[in-house]
Amino acid sequence: MQVKGGHVKVGDVRDLVGTLSRESAEMGVFLTLEEPTAPMKAEAATAGMYQSPGWNKAFPKVQILTIAELLGDPHRPHPRCLQMPDRTAQHTLPDAPRHAPQPKRQGRLEFE
Repeated sequence: MQVKGGHVKVGDVRDLVGTLSRESAEMGVFLTLEEPTAPMKAEAATAGMYQSPGWNKAFPKVQILTIAELLGDPHRPHPRCLQMPDRTAQHTLPDAPRHAPQPKRQGRLEFE
């Protein structure tokens, strides 16, 4: 996932497409505050489609979403939920393990 604020441009999407290719990733999401431009959408389309075996459906490999779309769609699951392919239930992912904070250690300054 890549998140951009401020002014986004086609080169930002091109970077994500290149990263997906380099890392052999199945899909990527470009999350932005601004509406994507036509060149940005065209660049995302160059990544092709991903055929999901679980959903038996094709999805764009690079998806551009705005924050407004993400927050405004009531059908998107909460980020901590995993939608199962049969669409009958959502299973909440477990909380990450908590770690005790480490004591802060300050080094000594040596003066000559």
